Amino acid sequence: MPAQFSRRHVITAGAAAAAMPLLSRGASAQAGWPSRQIRMICSYPAGGQTDLLARAFGEFIARQVGQTVVIENKAGASGSIGAAEVARAAPDGHTILCSISTTYVMNRAMMKNPGYDMDRDLALVSIIPGAGLLLVASPKLGVKSLAEFVAYARSNKVNFGTYSAGSAPHMTINELNKQYGLAIEPIHYRGEAPMWTGLAEGTLDVAMGSYTAAQSVLQSSRGVVFAVHAKKVDAIKEIKTLPEQGATSKFFTVSGFSGWALPKATPQPIVDRLSELCVAANNDAKVKEVLATFVLEPAIGFQDSNALYQRELPVWMEAAQSLGLPPA
Repeated sequence: MPAQFSRRHVITAGAAAAAMPLLSRGASAQAGWPSRQIRMICSYPAGGQTDLLARAFGEFIARQVGQTVVIENKAGASGSIGAAEVARAAPDGHTILCSISTTYVMNRAMMKNPGYDMDRDLALVSIIPGAGLLLVASPKLGVKSLAEFVAYARSNKVNFGTYSAGSAPHMTINELNKQYGLAIEPIHYRGEAPMWTGLAEGTLDVAMGSYTAAQSVLQSSRGVVFAVHAKKVDAIKEIKTLPEQGATSKFFTVSGFSGWALPKATPQPIVDRLSELCVAANNDAKVKEVLATFVLEPAIGFQDSNALYQRELPVWMEAAQSLGLPPA
């Protein structure tokens, strides 16, 4: 999968539009949506997971609707810069946000003024449920299970890498400390790559992140997986989840998500049409490749997406607020 992309990437429909599959239009998108070029704003940098999802799904959408889809990377402030721009856009379906649950959920707890209000300004269209995050220990700890890690942490000073303050790994540390009476120290990095480097170099005792990014330490035998956060990972089915190993926090039942949103006042027929396209994209070869690369589940539709969001939101918020971090 290519790792480098220009900041602004254009996906054209070309002649493929003439042969596009006849997907159901439901109530038929208002005013023949789309009537012009679509902007898909990815609120994270080019080359990462969110960006690659935006491009793969954008290419599929362009072929189906016969319009160009422009991918624009508006990264920064945990996705809030891109989200705020979409929130201010005309609610006509021609400006779409592609982001992650940090943007849709966490920023309301971690930021005083992210520049948008998720409930007032944005409407979730379709999401990709998150994959299980791996808890990986340095081999020097000699642990292969949660019980062994807890025993080690009770008798040794332990640090634990996260890819940002307020992230899922940070909350995992907090919840483990509360349940087991531990004093694990979080070490915050700016992203997964430097965090895994820290584990590989021996700076960290433990780190937590995605299966794909963790390969750098797993394949070099500089890390041992002893648990996954909320969902089993097919490639390592023998590794049990934290709840399966006795961790009881409700936070260990949620896994986050990636997905798409539109300005809140966008007519429902357009929301439904875009949702339908995202779900149909699951069968596209390139989309399948990206989902497999990051060990992600298929995209789900509008109703299921919003049900999952409402179900997980209070759990994320409770875990975030228990960190005691003042909003930035």
